[in-house]
Amino acid sequence: MPDGNLPDGKLIGRPAIRVDGRAKVTGRARYASDEVVANPAHAFLVTSSIARGRIRGFDLAAARAVPGVLDILTHENVGDEARKPKPMSGEDTTTTLESDRVWHDGQIIAVVLADSFEAAREAAHKVRVDYEAEAPAATFGSPGAQEEVRKEGEHHDYRVGDAEAAFAAAEVRLDARYGTPTQHHNAIELFTTTCEWRDGKLTVYEPSQFVYGLRGSLAKQLGMEAGDIHVVSRFVGGAFGAKGGITARTAWIAVAARRLNRPVRLVPTRDQGFTIATYRAETRHHVQLGATRDGKLTAFRHEGWEVTSRPSQYNVSGTETTARIYRCPNILTKVNIVHADRNTPGFMRAPPDTPYMFALESAMDELAAALDMDPVELRRINDTQTDPVTGKPYSSRSLMRCFDEGAAHFGWAGRDRRPGTMRDGDWLVGWGCATAAYPANIGPAAARVTLTPEGRARVQIAAHDIGNGAYTVVAMMAADRLGLPIDKVVVEMGGSELPAAGLAAGSSHTAGITHAVAKACEGVRARLAEAAVLSNDGALAGLDPAAVTLAGGTLRGPGGEAEELPKALARVASGVLEVYAENVPQGLPPEAMGKIYEGQMAMSRGHSREDATTYAFGAQFVEVRVHALTREVRAPRAVGAFASPTIINPLTAHSQYMGGMIWGIGAALHEATEIDPQAARYTNDNIAEYLIPVNADVRSIEVIMVPEEDSQVNPLGIKGLGEIGIVGMNAAVANAVWHATGTRVRDLPIRIEDLL
Repeated sequence: MPDGNLPDGKLIGRPAIRVDGRAKVTGRARYASDEVVANPAHAFLVTSSIARGRIRGFDLAAARAVPGVLDILTHENVGDEARKPKPMSGEDTTTTLESDRVWHDGQIIAVVLADSFEAAREAAHKVRVDYEAEAPAATFGSPGAQEEVRKEGEHHDYRVGDAEAAFAAAEVRLDARYGTPTQHHNAIELFTTTCEWRDGKLTVYEPSQFVYGLRGSLAKQLGMEAGDIHVVSRFVGGAFGAKGGITARTAWIAVAARRLNRPVRLVPTRDQGFTIATYRAETRHHVQLGATRDGKLTAFRHEGWEVTSRPSQYNVSGTETTARIYRCPNILTKVNIVHADRNTPGFMRAPPDTPYMFALESAMDELAAALDMDPVELRRINDTQTDPVTGKPYSSRSLMRCFDEGAAHFGWAGRDRRPGTMRDGDWLVGWGCATAAYPANIGPAAARVTLTPEGRARVQIAAHDIGNGAYTVVAMMAADRLGLPIDKVVVEMGGSELPAAGLAAGSSHTAGITHAVAKACEGVRARLAEAAVLSNDGALAGLDPAAVTLAGGTLRGPGGEAEELPKALARVASGVLEVYAENVPQGLPPEAMGKIYEGQMAMSRGHSREDATTYAFGAQFVEVRVHALTREVRAPRAVGAFASPTIINPLTAHSQYMGGMIWGIGAALHEATEIDPQAARYTNDNIAEYLIPVNADVRSIEVIMVPEEDSQVNPLGIKGLGEIGIVGMNAAVANAVWHATGTRVRDLPIRIEDLL
């Protein structure tokens, strides 16, 4: 396989090994906890042992007596030194040390500081808290849980036609309810923070998906200028959404460092990560499908419920996707939120689409069974090239090409439609499929590119590597546009001193940052070309500057004319040439770039443009085997086919697709955060009992990248792919379980007891 490190020719679309791979596997890559600070104090969090109530007081005597303890922060001594963080979505959130209020189990209520981690931990366990406890509400149906219809705002409900009347009159009706559990990210890297003050300025080392957002939010919390805060996040050891917004811990570690006049490092425990950061909210769904006897949808109604914290309005409202997947003249969606005594949820890989598409794609499978129709053919009958909500065309939609290629590779034609009829010895065999979809989002970004006479380039951009290969795609884009080998390009990312990039989320990051890099590189080429063609002594004099390219370390004309880079560069710079460029995607106002610098999120979403709806599509196929006696469930093979326009690096793209598919299998069969309904406390807050797939659970995962052209989605034709791989896989597994057993499981995860 080519490694992409070619001195000539185009690099985009060629497999390239990760430019940061060696640093990661040898330990040279510096994650937030690895950053070196002088003589740090260590912090350990004290978290609440009740889920609702107030703190009457603390007994800190035994904790303060531990040798090495330096300070203990509570609402009583630092409550007015920081405001609570503003969440990225949902208007409001819970407090921590700002007051004596306890909103949820595991809430931060004190921070112990000591000379060593061990001393801080020992002292934290000796903190005694006097609570005024109240009975908490844990989840749906709990006494005291409050339900309300979601307020119109960031997300929208849809009403097209008359779905109620159309459903009542439909020849065939499907009416079902589905549920998905609470899930937690559990990235390998913990939610660490290190803070250091120097001359009134603050440096924060913290894994982040948006360093400018962290800087801007923290400045508001601490009441200081954003320019006086420097955020460093060179590498992120897994994020999946949980490190997208600021959490309460950051401000308190900054306050601690200021009080001690000494750097402070916090490395929370794994179980604390379940409650001090965000997670995927628990959801419930009511889906109604009406259809003709030949399978054409006549009515679609999808109502969802999501659990959130008491003060938060957070919701993901995945009906924005489910409403536009299939052709249907009558659509009605509604989303409700349920307030309980929980920490505030947040983004988690494909936040709206993973739970909401499970409900839709399970319902489509049930409808196909009611019609005695192949599930793929039902989707073909209802395919559309027009957004059924808005009437806008899709910029591209190759859904059925994905189903056709995936089905052929999977062997779908050999499927017996009747459930429980395919068998291999003691194992019942089931085949299921589902649609994958995710909006093609893109955000603003800026980049600085510097070119030296020796043919070396430096790219600077405050982008984020969350394990997706961002360093590599940036290096590839710069090398491709500047005509250099990849190893001649150095990429600097992950710091708020660099040109701003938006949130690394929503499958938007690669599209956003590569457009900015491409623009900066074009600025370099244009400067060199214009100077060369206006010169009187060069081989390129008098040529059209638009026809002059950079390739192989030289400036080249269309007829083979060439000029060495040092000579070309000397015309425009005495040393190096530096170009800064910004890219604001179509669908966003010009001031969107300024919002990114201020730390605000700005993103052109797949359904927000006026000219077209931009979505990525795919098809998931999975085989499950259910033991006839024990009811163990295995998923020995899965095939995912995804429409893929411009792929910058097929190697990392394949990894992203595959990782999403594996996570989808885990979401169907393994993952669930269990909660005690009486205490509103998570009971499996560790990765021993929080189940995720391991190698034995995933024997064969095959990814098919279906070629697609889309010149409308953005100039480079890039659709994000980090999140679509998980979408639909949970439904495909559930559909396969039904096909194997005849038992329809509508609540995830699917466990042995569901099939007994």
